[in-house]
Amino acid sequence: MQAKWWSRFAVLALGAMLFASGAQAQQQKTYTLRIQTAVPAASVYYELLKHFGERVQKMSGGRLKTEVLPDGAIVSAFEILDAVDKGVVEGGFAWTHYWSGKNPAAGLFSNPMAGAGVGLDQISHMAWLYEGGGNALYQKLFTDVLKVNIKAFMIQPMGPDPLGWFKRPITSTADFKKFKYRAPPGITGEIFKEMGVSAVALPGGEIVPAAQRGTIDAAEWIGPADDLNLGLQTIWKYYYLQGLHQSTDVGDLYINGDFWKKLPPDIQAIIETAAMASIAETYMYNVAKNAQAVVKLRDQYKVQVLDTPSDFFPEFVRATNVVLDRYAAKDAYFKQVLDSQRKFAAVAVPYWTKILDLYSKLGHAALEHSAIAPKK
Repeated sequence: MQAKWWSRFAVLALGAMLFASGAQAQQQKTYTLRIQTAVPAASVYYELLKHFGERVQKMSGGRLKTEVLPDGAIVSAFEILDAVDKGVVEGGFAWTHYWSGKNPAAGLFSNPMAGAGVGLDQISHMAWLYEGGGNALYQKLFTDVLKVNIKAFMIQPMGPDPLGWFKRPITSTADFKKFKYRAPPGITGEIFKEMGVSAVALPGGEIVPAAQRGTIDAAEWIGPADDLNLGLQTIWKYYYLQGLHQSTDVGDLYINGDFWKKLPPDIQAIIETAAMASIAETYMYNVAKNAQAVVKLRDQYKVQVLDTPSDFFPEFVRATNVVLDRYAAKDAYFKQVLDSQRKFAAVAVPYWTKILDLYSKLGHAALEHSAIAPKK
């Protein structure tokens, strides 16, 4: 009897040792996540993605390492989604509107134009993702609609994007229509065309060469800090900060589904947490870096930072709703996403606009009556 007990104890002890050994091996196993980005190494958003990787590596005790790759290192910007799906790279970084050719609803996630035509700004758009059902629809885009083997995260809210750079100043939408303009791909370009603007889609790395050749004479990119790094101020000197085409603009991280499933649950949670940290850091970077860049563009490069013509805003909102409604009538998933955004906006935008009015009035009052008021 005692011999049987010891035999059972030995079997149980051996099993426990094997389980512990396996768990320890799982804990010690390391993974490498290569992230092919759609931005050049000079981009502030490339830098922020490296910060994301550093956080993940530290929180995982070195078990997950990341390698951030600049635009074109392994595949070009518009090939990133397919490369991650097929496992050519483990991860990618771009914007969902890059995949609008695969399904038009893609653009509603990274940059719902003019706030989905109903005034969502960068913060209320992110609130829709996390509190209004947007993230579930976002993952559905990849899993059920595009049918790619990808786990996706919205990670960098980098908008609003300026209307952009112009060869000559503009005073009206009619002036704007005289330019050949680099716009983002997908529905955004269609909205500009609905307005009568000649719009062409180009990856970031091709904008300056195209401008130098004269094949375009106006362009938007991301924001003052990134535009400065890209070198657009060396081509044109007229810069309009207020744009509606990407009044909210969110970069996203893609991870190959098989790679994601192999990761232990704690590392998956670490990635999710680091993504949330990147959202917060991006907001802070946007304010600080873009403000500093505007001063440098104005003082060092003699760029004229101008207000977008007032007639542009109602015309863009009109064109946006024409195009969005056209797509919603054709595609059930597109309509599902758009309806979700509009439903959330109906509640959030009236409140949030009042709060934005507060900060706008505070800023104008400070510019008039505080220590930062311009000297007259």
